[in-house]
Amino acid sequence: MLKNWLRIAVLLSGVLTGNAVSEEVKNAEQLYTQQPPVTPELAFPGSYTVGVTTISATDPKRLDTANFILNTERQLVLEVWYPATLPRPEDKHRAVTTYKNVTRMQNPFELQGEAYRDAAALSEGRFPLILLSHGFTGYRTQMFYLGEHLASHGYVVVGIDHTGSTNADIQKTEDRAAGFTDTLYNRARDQQFLLDYFADQASPVEAIVDTDRAAIIGHSMGGFGALNTVGGCYDFKSEFFKDAGVPSVIAMALPFALNSCHGGREQLDPRWKAVQLLAPWGGEASVHDIAAMAKITVPTFYLAGDQDNTSGFENGVKRLHERTGSEHNYLLVFENARHNIGPHPAPAASFATDFELGHYFDPVWDTETINRVLEHMSLAFLDCHVKADPAGCDYLPTRESSEQYKGANYQFREAWKGFKHLWASGLNFYKK
Repeated sequence: MLKNWLRIAVLLSGVLTGNAVSEEVKNAEQLYTQQPPVTPELAFPGSYTVGVTTISATDPKRLDTANFILNTERQLVLEVWYPATLPRPEDKHRAVTTYKNVTRMQNPFELQGEAYRDAAALSEGRFPLILLSHGFTGYRTQMFYLGEHLASHGYVVVGIDHTGSTNADIQKTEDRAAGFTDTLYNRARDQQFLLDYFADQASPVEAIVDTDRAAIIGHSMGGFGALNTVGGCYDFKSEFFKDAGVPSVIAMALPFALNSCHGGREQLDPRWKAVQLLAPWGGEASVHDIAAMAKITVPTFYLAGDQDNTSGFENGVKRLHERTGSEHNYLLVFENARHNIGPHPAPAASFATDFELGHYFDPVWDTETINRVLEHMSLAFLDCHVKADPAGCDYLPTRESSEQYKGANYQFREAWKGFKHLWASGLNFYKK
């Protein structure tokens, strides 16, 4: 009875004050539960109100991957999360954002977020820039939970729609070949272009974004590109393309077009302070130059499931981790997880087929649990190596296994810092 009266009171309050929630918000799908007390410590929201806005950025001169001869304009649609001022009381409910997109089979969905749409950015403060780079295929809000979370802790976060590689772009099977080639060439270049863009061009966050402290979080092909951006030069061979069915003449030419370093630049941009690689692709195909990988100096954080059948684990992500030369080089492994350790939980629209569900779902791990672990570990890593905050470093595990129970007589090891007692099972953390 009390609950019913509370609901009535809330509704009346909304009507009387003009704060009725919009139909758009009411219809959006809520993917997340209220965070329980066993949530890792750094997965709880920070002290900043979070704003979000959608903008576009255009590179006026990018090589056209349709012919690799002519140049073309390349427009990228971006979702930007940032520390913001709190909306006026009369606008607060109306401004809470939703995120719309489509599945791989073009089924639309709308998800409930927690940021305030088009809220004014703070007028002072300097906040590091973090890029969220999706896989093939994906979309700019595929890790919206992480964008909102990091912004609440004092970062400007930019989710990228990598043109030619999004769910909306790849509508038919015959679109995939061109989209994949576009991904191979443009992923790292998009990342480097956007660092320059936010440093040099006007934007809603120009007064507060600190592009001298920047990092990339890339999932799958986003991680593949991020490795190149920080020095893992591409080393494609014609045999790779021939084995994929590409005609010999084109297969012989593609390595000349694709093999490059640093997002197409001559050397590493020193503004990159860290890179986080979620199930990055490329290890099994050995498409990153081994000698170049050994020379990477930017702090790296790999995250993977040991049953990843897309990027591979032993000869995939683990191989990339072992080849990386960074002094600060970490690997977090989700035992028995597959490839989907970055995206938000599956929307209802994806439950129609296993092809759709396979873009989000993990058969062993609860996706929300994966997301909360990522929020915690990402914040620890970025605070440590981007903000140079020793308190963040303290949350990086000092013991490989998260398991606490010693197997008999109620004997336990200490929990990883920030995790509740017995609530980090199935995780392993390695430092090289």
